[in-house]
Amino acid sequence: MKTYIISRSKSHSAYQRLLRLVLTGCLALLMPDLAIAQHLKPGFDSKEYLDMLAIDFLHADTPWTNNQIVPPEHARLMYRSPETGLHNRWDLWLRDDQTAVISIRGTVGNKESWMENFFAGMIPASGQLQLNDSTIFKYRLAKEDKAFVHAGWTLALASMAPDIVKHIKELHQKGIKEFLISGHSQGGAICFLLRSYLQYLDDPDFPKDVIYKTYCSAAPKPGNLYYAYDFDYITRNGWGFRVVNTRDWVPETPFSLQTTNDFNTPNPFMNVKDALKKQNIFIRLIVGGMYNKLDRSSKKASRRMQKMLGKRLSKLVKKSMPEYVPPPFVESHAYSPAGTPVILYPDAAYDSKHVFDGKNIFLHHMYMSYKELVERIYQE
Repeated sequence: MKTYIISRSKSHSAYQRLLRLVLTGCLALLMPDLAIAQHLKPGFDSKEYLDMLAIDFLHADTPWTNNQIVPPEHARLMYRSPETGLHNRWDLWLRDDQTAVISIRGTVGNKESWMENFFAGMIPASGQLQLNDSTIFKYRLAKEDKAFVHAGWTLALASMAPDIVKHIKELHQKGIKEFLISGHSQGGAICFLLRSYLQYLDDPDFPKDVIYKTYCSAAPKPGNLYYAYDFDYITRNGWGFRVVNTRDWVPETPFSLQTTNDFNTPNPFMNVKDALKKQNIFIRLIVGGMYNKLDRSSKKASRRMQKMLGKRLSKLVKKSMPEYVPPPFVESHAYSPAGTPVILYPDAAYDSKHVFDGKNIFLHHMYMSYKELVERIYQE
């Protein structure tokens, strides 16, 4: 009996070894196909970013692109959209590994494009925009109702999103499921919103198995802190980046001001007056007076920004888009950065080469400034 059991055990072990060999062989044969199945990987990839940076600056009419930029190897331009909205445009590139690239153009040299940047009144991150008498754009850019976004760049998104969605569907039908989303400056700001829009798109025909990786280069702040929380969550674990040269002023825009209305609930400012009632008259007069001055002045400044950069700018936008109906603006102007930060910190060699001459305010915003820092920090 013992001999029989041992023999059977040896036979079973031999069978398992043979099975493992067969499975290993099958996996080895399948590995090339598995590798092809997904090329995008999480995490900041300096070469990948530099390819995106080149593509973003190959929108040839961006004002500060005076350099000869070589297109990335193994990628080709497949489609250039018509101009929409306030002179917005996007390009579609395709890499040889069948990864698609959606590149959003930045600011161009006309007043409408710059007006889009200054049209910075905040609007809800979920709602609808009436672009003309026959077109209403419905959108959701975050889960939370207290998430707010930039009115001008949301208008830009609205003008391009249907065309982008259409092309993603067409490419998906051809088996392309991986997309890089990229833009520099204004283009980077719009990329934030595009990535959010695709995340929450309410379209039963839109594919759910698409992989996105986002590079927002030199991008301004796209919305408030609660929008930023949402973006950072949906792109967590290395799928959404903001790349910033610390000498560049553009990522510091738009103007931002936080008031007591912009804090989470609960917060210590909710019951300040009730708390002060329990203090002696000296504390009530001194502390209460200081708090009221700070609170009232910040709220007054915030309302002024909302009026100037929201309601007043919307009248100028309507001159370019007569049928556009401005959305309701919110009582907030507390902009916040979004995206996993990739900080490009200049050294003495950079500063000695890139010296401000009193004229070129885009000195640290240019292609070569970002390219040099990425190569020095990540590739040497």
